[in-house]
Amino acid sequence: MDQLNSGGVRVGVIVHKAYARVGLLGNPSDVYYGRTISFSLANFWASVKLEPSDDLVIKPHPVHDLVQFQSLHHLMNRLQNEGYYGGVRLVMAICKVFFKYCKDNKIDLHKGNFTLSYDTNIPRQTGLSGSSAIVCAALDCLLDFYKVRHLVKVEIRPNLILNAEKELGIVAGLQDRVAQVYGGLVHMDFHKEHMDELGHGIYTPMDIDLLPPLYLIYAENPSDSGKVHSTVRQRWLDGDEFIISSMKEVAQMAAEGQAAILEKNYSKLAELMNHNFDLRRRMFGDDVLGALNIEMVEIARRFGAASKFTGSGGAVIAFCPNGPSQVELLEDACRKAGFSIEPVKIGRSRLTDIDAKTISR
Repeated sequence: MDQLNSGGVRVGVIVHKAYARVGLLGNPSDVYYGRTISFSLANFWASVKLEPSDDLVIKPHPVHDLVQFQSLHHLMNRLQNEGYYGGVRLVMAICKVFFKYCKDNKIDLHKGNFTLSYDTNIPRQTGLSGSSAIVCAALDCLLDFYKVRHLVKVEIRPNLILNAEKELGIVAGLQDRVAQVYGGLVHMDFHKEHMDELGHGIYTPMDIDLLPPLYLIYAENPSDSGKVHSTVRQRWLDGDEFIISSMKEVAQMAAEGQAAILEKNYSKLAELMNHNFDLRRRMFGDDVLGALNIEMVEIARRFGAASKFTGSGGAVIAFCPNGPSQVELLEDACRKAGFSIEPVKIGRSRLTDIDAKTISR
């Protein structure tokens, strides 16, 4: 039931969900002025709930923000498996970035307060963009609570999410956040001219029904997901010809992939997926990618499936062009190797009619 908050504005409980993300083609060229195709993965999601309240409260999650333990051994296991950070800092960061954006752009916010809480079932350290999903859902709650959805352009929202993560020292590109803001299947062009002129890329939603059946492979405990620091970014900045030309080639795969998907040319799609990973491997090296991640890709390939990382490692997207019999062989091999595998569910567009009206024409 709606109620009046401390600012005298009638609001009710607001809940938003943002899905995990799969980079289908072109990653990681999004941070090198490239192109990508990504989609929202409806198998996993983060949800954020906003409730009007007298004070502004960010509620810790009972599992992911745990501060009470049964023993020192329990604490050690928790830190080894999930690290030091939960989602509270993510929610706080987007509140700060949202407030600053509204202030800088003279968007008035009412004085009401709220309580924010979150939940997520996105597996950690799997390259499925679990952190940005929490931030995306929280941003949607803030847009609706302050009734400013029509004043914050859809194309700008991924930048706000990324800026919140940058506040916390998280290094990433726009690709994940675009897929999670838009939902569905999206082609993204991050050409330097667009980024310099507009401050964002050109984002083109595509019909999710054009994609063939896909499968997600991931490790339940991806402890060996590549621990060696990559020098690729610095080499790109230093003008390394191999890195620069390889990133351009990776970006071109997204352009070719867009055409292949529109034509339902799935043999071409499989070829591009494999080549995308192969180029990434040559640029980054096996020590950076991690033996466990490489094994997930190679298991799929041993059975003739196309496969590549969903993100930076921890999970793999696979396509079995030969159909159900090939899928059964892959499922059996993954389970024997200790990997989880499940059919991909692609989330549909998250954009409302109000959102659509804010998109640049």
